This record gives sequence, C-alpha cells and structure tokens, in this order.
Amino acid sequence: MVRVGLTGGIASGKSTVARMLAARGARVLDADLVVRDLLQPGTPVYHEVVKHFGREIVNPDGKINRKALANAVFPSGRVLELNRIVHPAVVSHQDQWMAEIAGGDPQAIAVVEAALILEAGVQGHFDKIIVVTCPLEKRSERFARKHGLSLEAARTEVERRSAAQMPDQEKIRFADYVIDNSGEIAGLEKQVQQIFSQLHGKPRRPRVGIRRKVSK
Repeated sequence: MVRVGLTGGIASGKSTVARMLAARGARVLDADLVVRDLLQPGTPVYHEVVKHFGREIVNPDGKINRKALANAVFPSGRVLELNRIVHPAVVSHQDQWMAEIAGGDPQAIAVVEAALILEAGVQGHFDKIIVVTCPLEKRSERFARKHGLSLEAARTEVERRSAAQMPDQEKIRFADYVIDNSGEIAGLEKQVQQIFSQLHGKPRRPRVGIRRKVSK
C-alpha cells in the first residue's frame, strides 16, 4: 500500500485534489473531519480544549464553536497550544485508519488530507507527500466565495491563519509531488492524473529536498 500525505495552505485546493484522487480509486481520509469528531462533547480532546480555551468557545448546545475557537487561537498565538492537544489523537486515528486499509487492501492508495502534516512533523508516517500550492490572491478569492466574505476580509483571514502554517516555499522542500493550483480546473485534473498514475509505482520514504513538480 502507498501511504500519501496531502497538504497545502488554507484554501489552496487540497479538498478538490482529494476528491479527484478519490474519484480515481484512492482511499481518502479528511483530517478536518477527524478533528470534528474528536471535538464532540464528551471526548477527552473536547474536555482538554475547553479546559484550555474556556467556556466562551462553547455553544449553548454544548458543542464547540469552531469560529470562536479559531478567534481564540489565531490572534493570540495559541495555535501550538491547541495543536499539542489535538494532534496526537489525530495522528493516532490516521495511523490506525491507514493500517486498517493496508490490512484489507495491500494494493490501495491511502491518502490523508491534512493542513499541518509538515508542521506537526509527521511526514515520516507517509511514503509520499503531495503539496498543493496556490498564490495568496487566488486563495483569498476562494475563501471569500466559500464563506461569503468580501475579498479584503477573506485576505485578512487567510493571512491570519497562514501565519500559523509553513510557507509554500518551505513545504515544497518536503514534497515528492507539487501541484500548482493557480490555473483552471482542467490543468489541475491533468496534474492529479499524472500523480495518481505514478503512485502505482514502488513506495519509498519521503526525502527532504527532493521533489517532482508536475507540469500543468
């Protein structure tokens, strides 16, 4: 089985790439959905997050308000504090999921879509790393459309959240494959198809400083 880490900055198009890979037969796990499950009331992660960030982030129904949590985390520089609580449980879930996939289908391509693979230092859990890149302006436009914000407000939010992430230039150093998502959807499909075809080759561990950039 090939274990693939799919990462990139906020609004870079990771989820679009993940859907394209899934449509081609890859097994895909969205780490953001894992986090949502881990933050459900009653879980150990939920209790730790509320303990650290206060009841102000909790809705009347007891669920964590993710926007309120983001507002508590990003402006105050407490993202590392949040990550120390959440990441170990997320990584454990990802590893277990990949092990289960490998046990059921040794020929599978298992893709974990996660924003902070490199920041968390868990790239060694994967055989291949795909980094999706996109200029700030394009990412801001996408974020604005998705969340119904003005371009200026979206740009401010993207910049705020990106400050807690590794810059694209640094991410690329860890990548086996780099996808440029600054163009049209047809070009993105072409890049994904090229990568998917190559993923059927022999797995190897990711090596810093070595990458294959897929042409559009």
